[in-house]
Parts: sequence; C-alpha cells; structure tokens
Amino acid sequence: MKILKTYLRVWVDDLDTALPLYEAVSGGPADLRFPFEAAELAAVGDFLLIAGPPEATDGYRGTVGPLVVDDIAEAEAVVTGLGGVLRAPVSESPVGLMFYARHPDGTEVEYVQWTDELVRQIIDPGR
Repeated sequence: MKILKTYLRVWVDDLDTALPLYEAVSGGPADLRFPFEAAELAAVGDFLLIAGPPEATDGYRGTVGPLVVDDIAEAEAVVTGLGGVLRAPVSESPVGLMFYARHPDGTEVEYVQWTDELVRQIIDPGR
C-alpha cells in the first residue's frame, strides 16, 4: 500500500466564504468539490474543507485523514492485520472507495482510494 496524498481537515461554516482564502494560500483552485452525506467538501492544496450542519459533521470531527491510498483492499488488510478495526466495510464514495478504521491506538482514520481519473488529475497531472 502506498499513501498518495493526505489532507488536513478544516471545519468551516460556509464553503463559499472559506474557499477563496484557502485557494489563495494554496496557490490554485480547489481540485475537488462534492457533497458527502449532508455535508459539502472541497479539496484545495493539502486542505480538505468540510462544511455542514453539526448533526452531519460532528461524527467525523474526531477522525484523521483522509489518507488517499493506491489500493484500498491492501490498506484494509494492513490495518486489520495489525489490530485495527473497520467502523464500516469498504464502500463507494463520490471520489472512489473508502473506509473508516479505528487503529489499535484509538485513532480513527479515513482511507480513500480515488478513481483512476482523479489520480491522473490530481496526483499525476502530466500523464
């Protein structure tokens, strides 16, 4: 398993208000913007902005990530093989496949395998 990218989660009240600053700091427009359940997310540079009502976002505030990996099945095998526990099985998301896991130290981590298109667009834009 290889980690392709990580993000710093930033909780914001309004994505439209917050996004211009993070685009300026990062030096470019958001790579992604999409709904996730009742929240809205935008990935810009190394930030993942998350906006939504507390009932939609509070359950994720204690999590780390996402860690974008090249192989979600291998990530699952590594995590569970070393004592981690999946909070839910691997499932589809707007950007690919994902799962949340509790590591043996108690850390809750989001793992994501992007679609091939997103990997080409964000990780390997010259290909």
